[in-house]
Amino acid sequence: MSINTALDSLPDMAAFARVVDAGSFSAAARQLGVTPSAVSRQVARLEDLLRVRLLERTTRKLRLTDAGQAAYTRCQAMVSAAREVLALSDTHTEVPKGLVRVSMPKAVCRLVVHPLMLGFLQRYPEVDVQLVVTDRAVDLFEESLDLAIRITDTPPLGLAGRPLMRIRHLACASPQYLAQRGTPQHPRDLAQHSCLYLGEDARDRHWRFQRAGERVQVSVQGRYIANHSEIRLEGALNHLGIASLPEFTARQALASGELVTVLDDWEHQTDYAGMAWILYPPNRYLSSKVRVWIDYIAEHLAPQMQPHAAEKD
Repeated sequence: MSINTALDSLPDMAAFARVVDAGSFSAAARQLGVTPSAVSRQVARLEDLLRVRLLERTTRKLRLTDAGQAAYTRCQAMVSAAREVLALSDTHTEVPKGLVRVSMPKAVCRLVVHPLMLGFLQRYPEVDVQLVVTDRAVDLFEESLDLAIRITDTPPLGLAGRPLMRIRHLACASPQYLAQRGTPQHPRDLAQHSCLYLGEDARDRHWRFQRAGERVQVSVQGRYIANHSEIRLEGALNHLGIASLPEFTARQALASGELVTVLDDWEHQTDYAGMAWILYPPNRYLSSKVRVWIDYIAEHLAPQMQPHAAEKD
């Protein structure tokens, strides 16, 4: 294959990678601003050039063939390399400028990131910030986001990441509530208490605890259920029961003594506990506006990091 043929095929390779990332020809076409038939022709042209079938097409979904998987890995690397080249201009810009769009969970945004933003905006007057507040896992490419903060111990493949802080969940209550109802000595005792829990699905009523290899799951109940940690915090402060809270939500109330933790020798496990990662497309050369935002947040959250955490690339 000549070098000219390879260069002429670069747009088709990029279109193929976008189809795989998007999951369908129509979704890829919307992102690229062309018709689905145009994208389909590009992929077909690439298949003709390589003399292999890259995708198995069904009415419901696309499936990569073995050759398609090998081609996708290399096409994705090509697209990432192109992004690195384009990012060079921003990397060498002396003054960071432009809009940074970041997605993150509600509680992390309100209580961890938002309080830092005034200082960031003052330090970088030519950088604007848009916080996209949602608890769902967003697609950075499809939603044109620069960054996402996600709580997970297994960062997704295809994204680079930097750990920010470890998020622990605690079982907390007011001293007044515990004086009236007693302090649980074992997770099973929670079944006899009024508990404030998330309530987004049935699993949220099943609190999990672990201690020295022992695992316990207990079904809790209570009169006040809310999928917002600050609301559960206020409920606990008003003596409504034992609340499941992120440590950063409860920190001030614990320091003042308005709340106390229970079951301190147990680890309270939830789907919202673990390492908070800041995730971004795998470009070696991040734009200056994105790099300063990451560095600023990481710098201010560094005291909350675990010593063993390390950057993932």
